[in-house]
Amino acid sequence: MTTTPETTSQKTTKFSIPHPDEQDSTLVGVLEQLAPEQPTKGRRIALILHGSLGHKDYLFQKRLALRLPLDSFRFDFRGNHESSGAWHLAKFYNDVVDLEVVVDYLTSQFGYVVDMIVGHSRGSVVGMLWLCKHRDGAAKSVRGYVNVAGRYRMEKIYNEMERNKEELDAQGYVLRKAVVARKPFVGKLTRAHYEEFANTDTSVVWDQFPANVDVLTLHGLKDAVVPPYDAFVWAQIYGARTPGTHTLRYVEEADHNFTGIPEVVVETVLGWLKQQDRHELKTGVWQTGVRDPDSNHSSAGPKAML
Repeated sequence: MTTTPETTSQKTTKFSIPHPDEQDSTLVGVLEQLAPEQPTKGRRIALILHGSLGHKDYLFQKRLALRLPLDSFRFDFRGNHESSGAWHLAKFYNDVVDLEVVVDYLTSQFGYVVDMIVGHSRGSVVGMLWLCKHRDGAAKSVRGYVNVAGRYRMEKIYNEMERNKEELDAQGYVLRKAVVARKPFVGKLTRAHYEEFANTDTSVVWDQFPANVDVLTLHGLKDAVVPPYDAFVWAQIYGARTPGTHTLRYVEEADHNFTGIPEVVVETVLGWLKQQDRHELKTGVWQTGVRDPDSNHSSAGPKAML
């Protein structure tokens, strides 16, 4: 018999937030509330950020939002899915502005206090940049940051550009095709786009990331988009802070999107939050000292001992 995971959200509301920097532009998002009959002023909220060519409900995002022990808001960045505007490969700082607009709206209109940022891939980088930029402002209330498959070495995007060299040389651009929310999408990329992406400065995290925020990094060992080594670099950075902690979990069978196993992300985040609430978090590898029964190969027979 299959059991259905418990849903904590009691009310789901979709709405659009006007974007002050772009006329007739709106950011479309979904608010999940645990106690909709109670005032939201002073209530803590989690923000869930999608990756490139993603949207607010893909992969693990919606599943996680429905099971978090606090209210949450997930939205589409400009140019993605239901939010208007142009799509860009780079321009991470546009996404940071989008996040600022969302935070301003949720705090001014609802009275929410940002407690946690959850980002996947590009969304992880955006969340990190926002936390660094607003560490003395709106981000001061943040206690947790979840970094799923986030890229640190931005210059690695040149590997993709090199794979597309023949097409770039021939026509000056390459078409990136994808299916987003069951709809075909085509984006045009030039060398300038790749260079802008590669020049995004993630090194600010060393000196500007808040020292008190607990960080969870998840990365699949089969990730062919962002090298798993980047998670090790994040661990070097976040693990050097105090009193904030850093927890690293590699998932052996996971690709960049944790395809087919979104619950691994959901259950890890929920377990990590429970440890945070019990003040049990320590910097290191996920579940250090806990034996994984799947790693015990003694039952393989005599050959296993050779």
